[in-house]
Amino acid sequence: MTKLTHGARIILGLAFLFFGLNGLLHFLTMPAPTGNAAIVFTGLATDRFLFPTMFTVMTISGALLLVGRFVPLALTVMAPVLVNIAIFHLSVDLRGIGPGALLTVLVVFLAWSYRDAFKTMLAAKHKLGAQPTLLPRPEVPSTKQPAASGTAWPPPPTQQPAPAVHVH
Repeated sequence: MTKLTHGARIILGLAFLFFGLNGLLHFLTMPAPTGNAAIVFTGLATDRFLFPTMFTVMTISGALLLVGRFVPLALTVMAPVLVNIAIFHLSVDLRGIGPGALLTVLVVFLAWSYRDAFKTMLAAKHKLGAQPTLLPRPEVPSTKQPAASGTAWPPPPTQQPAPAVHVH
């Protein structure tokens, strides 16, 4: 993983974790929306579950990015949130598009960086039951004894003859 990928993952994770927690806990006061933005937010706020669900998704995906676990899943889950942020700013409040545009660029960059993880999900045709072939599985030596073979397990190391030394 490059330093740029690591930095983008941390910045995006911090942003989503911070704003997700802020949406759930309200520790940072945000200015009230005005004009058309106020109409949109009032309409969305009538649903009691939309914002808590969205902020929970943001918090969890941000935390996953910060710890570096399930990064492709976190990127997949946060993509719809960013699409909605972009649509809102493009159609209602264009002057506030900067942070959303930056986060979108970071998500696209990270998705490209983790593109191998998305190959099976983005395949045009996929066989049911097919196993994904993303990474080869490492060989793990078995520590179990063979059943009733009578030989010691693990087998003793083989000794190779010492190389012959020729003196002239």
